[in-house]
Amino acid sequence: MTKLSAIIVTIGAKDYINSSLDSLLNQTCRPEEVIIIDNSLKPDFSRQINKLYLAVKVFSGLQNLFYAEGLNKGIRLSSGEFILCLNDDVILDKNFVRQALDGFLINEKVGIVGGKVLRRNGKILDSTGLFLTLWRTAKDRGYGMRDSGRFDKAGFVFGVNGSVVLYRRRMLEEIKGTNGYFDSKFRMFYEDLDISWRAKRMGWFAYYAPAALAYHVRGGSFRCDSGIDKPIARRYLNEELHYELIKNRYLAILKNESFIGLLLHFIPIFIYDLCVWFFILVFQPKLIKFIFSRLKGKIAPERKTFDN
Repeated sequence: MTKLSAIIVTIGAKDYINSSLDSLLNQTCRPEEVIIIDNSLKPDFSRQINKLYLAVKVFSGLQNLFYAEGLNKGIRLSSGEFILCLNDDVILDKNFVRQALDGFLINEKVGIVGGKVLRRNGKILDSTGLFLTLWRTAKDRGYGMRDSGRFDKAGFVFGVNGSVVLYRRRMLEEIKGTNGYFDSKFRMFYEDLDISWRAKRMGWFAYYAPAALAYHVRGGSFRCDSGIDKPIARRYLNEELHYELIKNRYLAILKNESFIGLLLHFIPIFIYDLCVWFFILVFQPKLIKFIFSRLKGKIAPERKTFDN
């Protein structure tokens, strides 16, 4: 088994993948295995990567697997004791891998390690750890704040943002469910909170290593240019992605929250949902029609089976 496998899931947006791969292959502690899951559905895209990066393994398919199932495929194909998962719009500092791997030495039950993720300008924070809010959403600590050194202390966190994160394979195998290491039902959004929440419930820890630096274009792969690195992501999502964002939060809560926890947080959850649905009703009413059409599509096959 190799020590470290790196997996990048890409849709081939802009030229992000080249910069990401360059930073990965120039690490002081270089991954023994680099796997690209190509969701672009463009044959030329894979050929270009193979031509430029001979040591990289590229796997393409006939359909977009989205992020969660793309990572599942990459993990199944990999052999590393540790797995680095990252977006194609992330650039790593040359010492990122070495600094992050040291986090696993803290405790044998550390199954997830993340570093300090900044925006591409190196001044604004993107994430210094993932946390679960009172209203049961995923919160990136430090998001949008200037990097003043406030989050330079290493320590345990609830989870790690999925844009760039390392996992211990032993943990992934232990928490693996019927839908994979990452729950494929999430497709994208909240898959990082779900896997962190599941790991925590099964006695694993997530650790923040601030010396491991990475630089991320927030929303670079799926937002319009005007929405890149902007707050309130839902303003820049199309109906399908916005639907996924809403659905996956509910799914994460239903999968992981205890009955007592649900009762304790009912009021914050209710207030948050009231605000969200008011925002949708006023500013994005077309989304409501889209949601109903998706729900109708899920119910219709079951009704047809019943009639037969």
